[in-house]
Amino acid sequence: MTHDYWMQSAIKEAEKALAKGEVPIGAVVVMENRIIGRGHNLVETLQDATAHAEMLAITAAAGTAASWRLESATLYVTVEPCPMCSGALLLSRISALVYGTEDARFGACGSVSNVISTNPFGPQIEVVVGIKRNECQALLQEFFKKLRQK
Repeated sequence: MTHDYWMQSAIKEAEKALAKGEVPIGAVVVMENRIIGRGHNLVETLQDATAHAEMLAITAAAGTAASWRLESATLYVTVEPCPMCSGALLLSRISALVYGTEDARFGACGSVSNVISTNPFGPQIEVVVGIKRNECQALLQEFFKKLRQK
């Protein structure tokens, strides 16, 4: 399976967020060629600032794996993780991060800051950027266009 394949699953999660009026960010955690955790933004729905797609996907993955240590897992997310989610990546020991588009406001994996560049908790996290970038950006643009029209 390719990065494009798994990112498409993250995009489907982002579309769920969009349908709920949430910022359309979706995430999946993949281990041993299968999805073990899914999530999409639910900040407004749950009125919880920590209900980011990545956080929910990591929590689901830990439940599936019956371990908080996700050493051989890859997180696919449509938008670059924020500092909180980047910290969760480090603490959960995820080995790779693949994201679709940068976040010029809160991105913490290279664009605004780089929380994961030096990992004091374990091995370096592999980072792949730009997978299905246009589709990920289009979802965000659609959301913010609708928001401005209200």
